[in-house]
Amino acid sequence: MNDMPKVLVSDKLSETAVQIFRDRGVEVDYLPDLGKDKDKLAEIIGQYDGLAIRSATKVTDKLLEAATNLKVIGRAGIGVDNVDIPAASKKGVIVMNTPFGNSVTTAEHAIAMMFAVARQLPEASVSTHAGKWEKNRFMGVELFNKTLGVIGAGNIGGIVIDRALGLHMKVLAYDPFLSEDRAKELGVTKVELDDLLARADFITFHVPLTEKTKNILSREAIAKLKKGVRIINCARGGLVDEEALAEALKDGRVAGAAFDVFAVEPATDSPLFNLPNVVVTPHLGAATTEAQENVALQVAEQMSDYLLSGAVQNALNMPSVTAEEAAVMGPWIKLASHLGAFVGQMTDEPIKAINVLYDGVVSEMNLNALNAAVIAGVMKAGNPDVNMVSAPVMAKERGVQVSTTKQDKAGAFEGYVKVTCVTETRERSIAGTVFSDGKPRFIQIRGINVDAEVGHHMLYTRNKDVPGVIGALGMTLGDLGVNIANFTLGRSANGADAIAILYLDEAISDEALATLQNTGKFLQARRLQFEV
Repeated sequence: MNDMPKVLVSDKLSETAVQIFRDRGVEVDYLPDLGKDKDKLAEIIGQYDGLAIRSATKVTDKLLEAATNLKVIGRAGIGVDNVDIPAASKKGVIVMNTPFGNSVTTAEHAIAMMFAVARQLPEASVSTHAGKWEKNRFMGVELFNKTLGVIGAGNIGGIVIDRALGLHMKVLAYDPFLSEDRAKELGVTKVELDDLLARADFITFHVPLTEKTKNILSREAIAKLKKGVRIINCARGGLVDEEALAEALKDGRVAGAAFDVFAVEPATDSPLFNLPNVVVTPHLGAATTEAQENVALQVAEQMSDYLLSGAVQNALNMPSVTAEEAAVMGPWIKLASHLGAFVGQMTDEPIKAINVLYDGVVSEMNLNALNAAVIAGVMKAGNPDVNMVSAPVMAKERGVQVSTTKQDKAGAFEGYVKVTCVTETRERSIAGTVFSDGKPRFIQIRGINVDAEVGHHMLYTRNKDVPGVIGALGMTLGDLGVNIANFTLGRSANGADAIAILYLDEAISDEALATLQNTGKFLQARRLQFEV
């Protein structure tokens, strides 16, 4: 590290945050409008060790090519859509964000939107400003004693739950990662989604947009809603079928809606616009002075820590380990992440515990970082934005117990890692190792020994070990136009359970997966995807 590292702030950051750099011994240039001038930014970026940004600066592959001395990018906020993270990783540039700086602000906005739609405040304000006195027109409802359905009981959802209980609301929570113990701690009733839809007077969303959550409030789900419900979405656009919701608002099934986020943003048009008792705001969830100050201060502290001491916090593209550890642990961290991702993608039920066994040489490494990689892999199935820093926090919030066991070399490998995921009804386990080529391998699944590399697009199947299954698998996939690049087979004993791992050129579609499952030859068929 240089005695006086140099940071460029290319977007608007508070003066207090800029002063943190100076007070910590970091030279800083504050040029808040430079982020909008990509050519000028590329011209001077080579001078800097660190780049502090918000959303205006676009960190592209081209900019990173010019950033010959850049070591760290700090995003004041959670979203990093404006940063090419793979390109930054290839260049060895750490990308940090501040994932928890605006949680309270976003939760408060959801509560404010709930009040606004319950009492029709925006419409009443416009009417009164116009000189009308329509007291009888704006008949609202109380929040007291109403049932609030919270979809997503993580960091922000947990704050919303706390505030709602303070308003003496009854709270139902749907979250596949929420344990019964954590639900009791929060003071909520844990329910399935259909139960929540049928019972809630208000529904608020606090989940990321993923393949599983996209259109979670679909046209079919809207048909299951309790009549007179009010819908609040301050999380992500795309969670709700806006067109179907608009129809439900018009026919009276839904009494009101309050949206801060939309499927397409900036939202200049939406089926929800100009409907009575629909409150809309332009993605203001994090728009408070406190939240903006918090994330600015946090990013200044994090970047200073890294540039001055090498400490890593809230990094999206590297583990929190020392430089000396990283050279040895890199392949094992990747393995730990893959093992977690496997069981995470295989598990649809709420996870109660994650148990990790470290054997041999790996048991003497930085297990905190390895555990974080396992947990992040598991949690990414439900939240692709999770990282090695935020994953343990997320697991703790959901009451997931994480245990670690170390043992001396006990098998054929110099070291291996075994991950077991525990739910109410079952356990799923997978073990892996790192071979001399530095590549992670799966070596055991469900107690069945295998030797399987990790591929980007994979298909896992389980069946009874009887003749004809593998042929049927290949024929079915061939008929569906799915190309198999390679495959690995394993079985526990003759005539017992058998598994197949197929490496595909592209992800198998939902339709193809359903066709495969409908053959009746497979006990399980699951699409898997890994970052390799």
